[in-house]
Amino acid sequence: MNFGPKAAKAAVVAVLAILVAFGAFEWFFCRIYVGPGQMAIVTAKTGDELPAGAILAEPGQKGVQREPLAEGRHFLNPITHDWRIVRALTIPAGSVGIVTSKTGRELPPGEILAPDRDSKGVWRNVLGPGTYRLNPEGYDVKEMSAINIPIGYVGVVTSQTGKPAAEGAFAGHGEKGVMEKVLQPGLYYVNPRAYQVDVVEIGMNQVSIVGKSGTVVLTKAQGQSANGLDELQRQTLQKQSQKRAEYVTQNADLGIVDESEARNFSQNLLPISASAAGRRVGNAKSAAYKSAPRQDMQQSQRTDAAAAPVSDSVAFGMNQFVQFPSSDGFLIMLDMTVEFELMPEKISKIFMLYGDLPAVVSKILMPQILSISRMKGSDYKAREFIDGEGRQKFQEEMTAELVRVLGEKHILVRNAIVRHVEVPGEILAPIQSAAVAKEQDLTNRTEQETEKRRAELNTEEAKVDQLRREVDQETAKLVATVAAETRKEVAGIDAETKLKAAEIDLECAKIQAKITETRGEASVKAKFAVENEEAQGLKRRASAFADTSHWADLVFAESLNTNLSIRVIHAGEGTLWTDLKGSSLAIPPPLAK
Repeated sequence: MNFGPKAAKAAVVAVLAILVAFGAFEWFFCRIYVGPGQMAIVTAKTGDELPAGAILAEPGQKGVQREPLAEGRHFLNPITHDWRIVRALTIPAGSVGIVTSKTGRELPPGEILAPDRDSKGVWRNVLGPGTYRLNPEGYDVKEMSAINIPIGYVGVVTSQTGKPAAEGAFAGHGEKGVMEKVLQPGLYYVNPRAYQVDVVEIGMNQVSIVGKSGTVVLTKAQGQSANGLDELQRQTLQKQSQKRAEYVTQNADLGIVDESEARNFSQNLLPISASAAGRRVGNAKSAAYKSAPRQDMQQSQRTDAAAAPVSDSVAFGMNQFVQFPSSDGFLIMLDMTVEFELMPEKISKIFMLYGDLPAVVSKILMPQILSISRMKGSDYKAREFIDGEGRQKFQEEMTAELVRVLGEKHILVRNAIVRHVEVPGEILAPIQSAAVAKEQDLTNRTEQETEKRRAELNTEEAKVDQLRREVDQETAKLVATVAAETRKEVAGIDAETKLKAAEIDLECAKIQAKITETRGEASVKAKFAVENEEAQGLKRRASAFADTSHWADLVFAESLNTNLSIRVIHAGEGTLWTDLKGSSLAIPPPLAK
């Protein structure tokens, strides 16, 4: 069929109109803009039906699509799709995201964590800080704080899933139980559903037993600041303190001591060791413990543990004290302090065997302290605990035994100090009186010895004064002797110097005479040589004339005065004088030498 030009033109215009209409429909009705930090949840209205139990649809299936749309511009047909814009999931720094999948394969019986992301349940791996696009229709995300272990602590990790580890053995990969490797100070993103992390102090801790008031365990204190990581540390320690509060509440012999009471307790005690990191222990008793009966104190501790939050500077008390009979039947009560240290490489073993610090103290440390102190103390008489030497010996024996026994349980005991001993009054007074009398007698003897020593000192001082005078005299004598000998030596040196000067002058005179003699001889010899040469010269000049008379005339002529003039006057006819009249004879000048 042939179309005319008008038909072809109309067809082109129709196609262009359709294209423009389709573009306008796509741009104005199908365009989706997802802004920064957002995502689009898409629901397909058409497609294959979902399998039974599925709640998220894959591409080509009808229902809520599994993958949200990321930021940017997208185009979806509103006839076949619905969508809604929601905020993307953002995990801030210092937090983790615990993901629970609502879709996927069912977990095997007894499992609480999904082995992979295709299974239903809580994911083992957590989401670290960042932005994520998980469809809220299929995934629930719970934000929790990360674990920040402070310096001076380590984290003991307990795996909460898997097959239970063998009794007394650490949990391996995929096993349930305490793991051998501990977490060093730092920030960790750990799934609390998969792993439980208990923060335990390392280094020095302190147990102080105060009479009938009981026992207080002082642990490390952490300061607080506005820093974000410090806040995470505070939260980590707070959780650990709450766990300890629950443990203490469940044990009748334990009780939480509030921060102010623990501070008063530590400040009222005398210092024991610089290794205690500033903690103070000593002879004074805590007023808070002394003022309350045992039952009231126990009730107060339980009330505090249940009602008040536990601070970071934790301390906990125990209704236990050291009391035993002496070998002579008297009741002895001790105030003592034990400083112990938990080493990082042994923390996991201690935690696996005994538990957290309150359990270590209540189950291991205190029973051994009470047992050893009673066992060793029963070998001493009451008066030996009052005497310093006896108490020191008891302390050394008890410390050595504690070090040995607790060392086998991986706990290092650094100090065991007996601060105060309470002895019954009926024996204390006589012993004190006897001790006072003994000390007074010792004081008197010491004073007598002091006076004796003072007399000896006076005698020695007199001897020293006499020796000083003798030394002064000897010194003066030595000074005079040295001065005389010095003058004698100076005179001798002066005479020697003058003699040497005279000898030098004599030598100079001899040398001067020799110089004069040599100079005279040289002058004579020189004069002789000159005159001899002159004579030789004259002799050679004379030998130049054949007739010696000529030489004589020459010498005569040379000796005449150069200013001499001779005139010959004529004296008569026929004579020389006549011929020379009026004439003069010119004498030639002498010959040059």
